[in-house]
Amino acid sequence: MNTLGFIGAGNMGLALIKGFSASEEAKDTQLFVYDALAEKREELVNAGFSVLESEIEIAKACKYIVLACKPQQVAGLLEEIKPHLTAETVLISLCSGISAEFIRRITGTDTKIVLVMPNMPVLLGAGASAMAYDETASGEEVAFTRAVIESCGAAEVIPLDKMNEIICINASSPAFIYLFSKCFADYAVSQGIDEKAALNLFAKTLTGASKMLTDSGFGAEELIAQVASKGGTTLAGLDALRSGGFEQIVKSACEACTKRAYELGK
Repeated sequence: MNTLGFIGAGNMGLALIKGFSASEEAKDTQLFVYDALAEKREELVNAGFSVLESEIEIAKACKYIVLACKPQQVAGLLEEIKPHLTAETVLISLCSGISAEFIRRITGTDTKIVLVMPNMPVLLGAGASAMAYDETASGEEVAFTRAVIESCGAAEVIPLDKMNEIICINASSPAFIYLFSKCFADYAVSQGIDEKAALNLFAKTLTGASKMLTDSGFGAEELIAQVASKGGTTLAGLDALRSGGFEQIVKSACEACTKRAYELGK
């Protein structure tokens, strides 16, 4: 039987805890949780979870340990649990900007590490998470980690050295999309259209457009061409976006995210 422990039960950690506990894999797994906040621990106990008294107790009890804390807390946390890690321990980090090398500098070269970059829609079971690992983790260990992550949505494996670059693609991009949607809603309101109706139409459009990207068999450029007929309204809007530097603005946002991720990992 696998043993899985979460250190941290904030929004992201709690979503994965609840999602995994309801999955098929949970039937063969002992799940333990620890959070630094006493009220959070009490809430978890009341919800029926097995709550341990410290990070060290999680490290002693579990083969798989999910680090669901803030990036700034990782170094101190790892120092705390390092004496209790074994050659079989698998550390699963959800922390932005924290590299495998950063973790190994503290815990030692034999540490098994899987890096995961989830996004906020895991709260609804609709997450899109990036995963990366190296040869230290076995296929079985990676598969179990993937099952944990996919209990709250989809996961894709990417190269280990691209975990900072992926942040803007799946983890930060929901905020960019929300800002984009707000711009459309604000325009609708300025034209006398009900905001709720406009947001609902835009959100449903996003859902449909994303399905076209994943399921239609067409690439983004082909789909744009299908919508933007010559001389039409869509093409006029696209021309305005491009002349306003939209593509460069998106690139700049991505570069800023990546730069900050590297700063957090120092």
